[in-house]
Amino acid sequence: MAISRIPGQRWYTPYLFPIPALVLFGVFFAWPAITALQLSFTDYDGVSPPVFTGVDNFVRILGDSRFWTALRNSLLFLLGLFPLLVVLPLPLAALINQKLPGIRTFRMLYYLPVVTSMVAVAVAWNYVFHQQGVLNWLLTGFGLLDEPIQFLLDPTWALPALILVEGWKSMGVYMMIYLAGLQTIPANLYEAARVDGAGAWRRMRSITVPLMMPYIAVAITMAMLDAMQAFTTVFVMTKGGPQDATLMLGYYIWSEAFEKYDMGYASAVGLVLWVLLIVMALLNYRLTGGKQAER
Repeated sequence: MAISRIPGQRWYTPYLFPIPALVLFGVFFAWPAITALQLSFTDYDGVSPPVFTGVDNFVRILGDSRFWTALRNSLLFLLGLFPLLVVLPLPLAALINQKLPGIRTFRMLYYLPVVTSMVAVAVAWNYVFHQQGVLNWLLTGFGLLDEPIQFLLDPTWALPALILVEGWKSMGVYMMIYLAGLQTIPANLYEAARVDGAGAWRRMRSITVPLMMPYIAVAITMAMLDAMQAFTTVFVMTKGGPQDATLMLGYYIWSEAFEKYDMGYASAVGLVLWVLLIVMALLNYRLTGGKQAER
């Protein structure tokens, strides 16, 4: 069946509408991605013309101990964020999905860190973790510590501190994603489960979690992207220290490119990170979203 054309409309008119979006996509994504791919095979300092070096940058990655440290820290960062961004927001979303007094105010306050600048959040938490900060004051006041700890200068505590900050800042986003999913579940399923004598835990395990798998898959993917590309928190709070304890791939790429001016090598590390994220996203799809899609 032929689609009738509006009188006076030229055949190419519909094709003009996506052009602005395609231009923005090309300028801000496609062109930088292609350029980075080209630079990853060169020796380039940002000033002199790039010199083609083949796969030397990738061979260098294999023997670069700081790259493997950054990769390990990024994976540990992801593991630490997983319960804060993927697991905990689900019961919180189930809580705020109830009709309780003051629940709208709680939603607003809980989401407030999300719309706050990450730089402002990191600076504020710097004071919290300071040796004379609020956290040390509370811990020593309750007798949990004998003496204050320099959390951000201690290799043992620096990474957990960043995990706490990143999780606190982003948890509201994941909670709202889950809340949107919970509101699509028919209420009669829960009513039938209550009639059958199912408790809150059984309803969560047998109804909520299976029906929320597509949303959980989205949350896992977003958490992987956030964790593996973390930069602002590291840059403001620790600069990758102490002793590379918080050196992560996002900050390592920036450091190689804009502190050491080794743009070619930084592009190669960025390409490796890009491939790693694709593999992790495909694995996540296979384990969660793919199974749901096949039903």
